[in-house]
Amino acid sequence: MLFSVSQRFFFDAAHTLRRAIDTESSLRIHGHTYHAEVVVTGARDGSTGMVIDLGLLRRELVAVREALDHHLLDEVPDLGTPTLENLCVYIAARLAHLQPPVSRVRVWREALGDACSLELTR
Repeated sequence: MLFSVSQRFFFDAAHTLRRAIDTESSLRIHGHTYHAEVVVTGARDGSTGMVIDLGLLRRELVAVREALDHHLLDEVPDLGTPTLENLCVYIAARLAHLQPPVSRVRVWREALGDACSLELTR
């Protein structure tokens, strides 16, 4: 049996974005509240009954959140262009060491209705 365990967090951040539509407003520094969900999929450990200790997952997410929260995303090392897609990749990369591995990362902006999901297969 495989189980999926998830944990959510949010962060507030600013960014700029070069794009073909809404160019003027996107080029100005502006901010959003972002929400993220990380999913870990695996079998239960026979001795603990857990896929992953949620305390461990929360601790790892605190570090990811601190790297993004109240920052200018344009300046976050290894993020690249601050798109929802790149935020998913960035979060997954920061958690690549987890066992079992992250199986899905979702980032969304509730106020705008935008969302992106990254499905990881290992």
